[in-house]
Formats: sequence, C-alpha cells, structure tokens
Amino acid sequence: MVKFYQHTSSFEHAWDNVTYAFWLRYPNPFASHVVGCDVVDRQVDSETGVLRTTRLIHKQGVLPRWGRNLIKSTDTYIIEESEVDPRTQTMVTRTKNLNHVRVMQVEETQIFSVHPENPKWTQVKTEARIISELRWGLTGSVESFGINKFMDNSVRARKGMAHILERLRHNATLATTPAEKPVA
Repeated sequence: MVKFYQHTSSFEHAWDNVTYAFWLRYPNPFASHVVGCDVVDRQVDSETGVLRTTRLIHKQGVLPRWGRNLIKSTDTYIIEESEVDPRTQTMVTRTKNLNHVRVMQVEETQIFSVHPENPKWTQVKTEARIISELRWGLTGSVESFGINKFMDNSVRARKGMAHILERLRHNATLATTPAEKPVA
C-alpha cells in the first residue's frame, strides 16, 4: 500500500525570488530539525541553461514512542535533486530519504512555476508518496502516520520559505533605502 499527498500553494513573490529563497531556506526557525545541507554536485547544461544540483540534507527528528523499537537513530539523510530552467521559469525538486527506507520511504516532488493567474507570484505543486515495507499489519499505520507527519511538515516548510522571502524583501528594502546623513 502507498499513501499519496498532493497540494498546490502560492507565494506572493516572483519566481526568481522564490527559487533564490529555496537555496537559502536553511536555517530558519521552522526547520530546527535540519542539521546541515551540502551540495554534492552542481552543473549547468551549456545548451539549455538548466542548473542541476544534488544536495545531501541531514535532519534529526523525534521518533514516536512506537517507532523507537524500529529505528535506533533519529538521524535521517535526504538526497535532493533539482533542475532549474530559467527559460521556462520552472524549478523541479525531487527528494527522498536514504536511510530508514524499510520502515518508511518518503519521496517528494515539487514544481515551482510562475503562477498562471498572476505572473508576479509563484505557484508550487507538491506531490509525495509514503511507502512502508513493514509487515505484521503495520504498513498502513506507518504510512498513515507518515502522510500526517508530511502534511504537518509541509505547513512548516511553507512558513519557513515565507520567512526567508520576507527576510529577502526586508534586506532588499534596506539595500535600496538611501542611508541617512550623519548629524554633524
């Protein structure tokens, strides 16, 4: 059995600002569980201009009581692969956990594009699959827990992005505001 999640959201910010904020989203107060994020590979396709990046994200969470017998470590490593196409103004990201996959595999795809109704905004389509290979009648319970946890984390992730976007907006405002003249 597999659990699916789909959600479409919007940011009232231009696509280039949202995709820039994506790279700066850690650390933020809504992602205290993220320990680190490292670029493993990055390249630009010289013909298409598409930027391809692979990152390794280290997260540390809290296990529910029932999960402590199944998983000994709360450390999780996530592989994130992304493609940014400046010509079509789309960014596609794919993430999946590298460990604990027998208990729960989480595969997420996000598509960032210019909002179809307002070109000054960005639309984000999120899809996720939660898969458990546990037996003994636990599969459905683990997948249900996983999808609920994913939905909660998605809300926090959007709040984190909004936080970074506001910081960028504030910093841009400060950078464009003329400095006050010192009093002599």
